[in-house]
Amino acid sequence: MTLLLGIALAALQDTDRPAPAPAPVPGFPGLAANRAPQVEIPWNRLYPLDDLYAHFDALADQWPEHLSMEVVGFSSEGRELRLYTLNDAASGPAEAKSGMWIDGNVHGNEVQGSEAVLYTAWYLLENAGINPRVDALLERAAFYLLPSINPDGREHWFADAGTASTSRSGQSPLDNDRDGQADEDGPNDLDGDGNITQMRKFTPGEGTHRLNPDDPRRMERVPRDTDGEPGDWTLLGSEGFDDDGDGRINEDGLGGYDMNRSWPSSWQPNHVQFGAGPYPLYWPETRSVAETILARPNIAAVQSFHNSGGMILRGPGSDSYGNYPRADLGVYDALGAQGERMLPFYNYWVIWDDLYTVFGGFVNWTYEGLGIVSFTNEMWTGNRLSPDNRLASGTGGRHQFDDELLMSAGFTDWTTVEHPFYGEIEVGGFAKDVGRVPPSFLVEEELHRNALFCLAHAEAMPQVELELMGTEDLGNGLFAIEVRAKNAGAIPTRTAMSSNKRTGIPDELSLEAQRIVVVASGERRDRWRDTELALDDAEEPGRVVREHGLFEGSDLEWRFLVAGTGEFTIRYRTEKALDVELTANLDG
Repeated sequence: MTLLLGIALAALQDTDRPAPAPAPVPGFPGLAANRAPQVEIPWNRLYPLDDLYAHFDALADQWPEHLSMEVVGFSSEGRELRLYTLNDAASGPAEAKSGMWIDGNVHGNEVQGSEAVLYTAWYLLENAGINPRVDALLERAAFYLLPSINPDGREHWFADAGTASTSRSGQSPLDNDRDGQADEDGPNDLDGDGNITQMRKFTPGEGTHRLNPDDPRRMERVPRDTDGEPGDWTLLGSEGFDDDGDGRINEDGLGGYDMNRSWPSSWQPNHVQFGAGPYPLYWPETRSVAETILARPNIAAVQSFHNSGGMILRGPGSDSYGNYPRADLGVYDALGAQGERMLPFYNYWVIWDDLYTVFGGFVNWTYEGLGIVSFTNEMWTGNRLSPDNRLASGTGGRHQFDDELLMSAGFTDWTTVEHPFYGEIEVGGFAKDVGRVPPSFLVEEELHRNALFCLAHAEAMPQVELELMGTEDLGNGLFAIEVRAKNAGAIPTRTAMSSNKRTGIPDELSLEAQRIVVVASGERRDRWRDTELALDDAEEPGRVVREHGLFEGSDLEWRFLVAGTGEFTIRYRTEKALDVELTANLDG
C-alpha cells in the first residue's frame, strides 16, 4: 500500500508540473518566419471582410501584447472600419515611436491590398523575437494597419456578380443618371455564373466584329474601310438590361464615386474631378481615416495599397501643384529605386507625369498636407505572367495564360441567353478575378514583396542619436558643452515639406540641469573653427526649437555655453521618432 500510495502521489505531483515546451519545428530561410508559423494563414487566396478580420483577430489572440484593435469609424452601409495597432509594448507606447500607416482597398474591387496589410502584420509578428532586424524595428516603430477603407465595396465585390472593375466605389447611394432614383440600374448577371461578362448578338453581314480565325472566343473589330469578310457579330457591352426603362443599360449601379479623389490636397469639385463628392472628406470612410491619422502625429511613413499595373507612385497628382522640395525628393527617389529592385516589373512613377492627373488623392494629402513620405503601390502587373511579357499583351495573351496555367478556368465560354430587349444573344468573357488580381498561385509572392517594401520604408523612418562631443573650460566660470545630433534614418525627423509649411511640432534640443545655467548656445557650422557659432536668438538658449529636421548625413553640432557645474541632461525631442537623451557630469 505504501509503495502504491507513493506512486499515486508522484503521479499527482507530475500533473502539476508545466508541460515541457514543444520542440521548435525546423524551417529554412525561405519560410517567412524561418520555421512553421504559429498562425497558419493560407496566402494563395483572397478573403471576404469577415474572414479578413477573423485572421487579424487570430493574430491578436496569439500576440495580445503586440496587436490591438479599435473601431475608428463605420462605412456608408454600417460596416466597421477596423484599425489594428502593432506595437511592442515592452519597448514603449506606440505614440512615442515612429509610426507607419498602411492601408488598402479604398477601391472596393482592389482587394489584394487588404491581404498585403494582413501579411505585413503576420510577418512582423511571426518574426518578433526571432529576426534581429524585426526586433530592432519594433523597438522604435509602431504600425497602424487599416486593412479596408472601403469594406462595403469589398463585400459587394465578393458577394455580387461583377467585372474586375465593378464595386470600385463606396456604397453610399448616388443618382448617377439624374432621374431621381439612386442605384437602380446596375449590371445583371444574365447567365447566373457570378460574373458580369460581355454581350454579343449574331447579326450576319451587319456586325461590327468577327470571330478571330485562330480562336473563336476572341472578337475582332472589322475595319471600316475593309473589302474583306464582313462582321457577323455586334458587341452590346456588359451584361445587363434597362432596369429603369430610360433606354440605357447599366448606367446607375451601386455608388458611383471615388474615395481616392476626396482628400483635401488639390481637391477639385466633381465637374473637374469625377468622384470627388461635394467637398473634401465628405464620405464617412475618408473622414474617419483623416481623423484617425491626425490623431497620430507620430506617423512618419504612409503606404496605401491599390491595384493594378505594377507601380510605386508618389505625388504630385497634378502638374499645377509644382515640384516637391529637392531634399525630400532624394528620400523618395532612394526608396523608389529600392522598391523597383524588390518588386520586379514595377515602376517608380510620379502620378500626374507618368500615369494621369489625380486631384484630391490620399497620398498627396498625407505628404503635401502633413509632410509624411507616402507611396501608393499599384499591386500586380500582367507582365508577371511571363518572363518575356508575351502573355501580358492583350486578350490573346490572357487566353494563352488561362489555357496553359489555369486549364481555361478563367474564361466563361459564350452562352446563349434570352435578353428582354435584344432577344437571343450570347454572353461570355473573363471572370471578375482575372486581370486586376494575381492568379492564386502568385498571390503569396505578390504579398511578400509588397510587405517587405513596407518594412524597408519603415526601416527608413527617422532614428535620432545623440553624442557628447566634449566639454571645455572657457575660464571665468564659463564652460562649453558640445553635442552632436544625427539621424540614422533616410527619412528626416521633419521633411522639407513640413518645415516649409510649418506643419506639425518642430524638433527641440534642450539642456536641462539644476545647478547649471545656459548663457548662450549656437550651431557649430565651421569644422575648422570650433569657437565660431551661429548663435541662437531664442529667449531660452537651453531650449532650442528647430523648424528644420535632421536629415541623414547632415549632423547637427550644437554648443551650449553654460555657467555652473554638476549633472546635466541633453534631450532631442521630435514628433516622428523616439526622443533620445544623454546624461553626463560637468566638473569645475
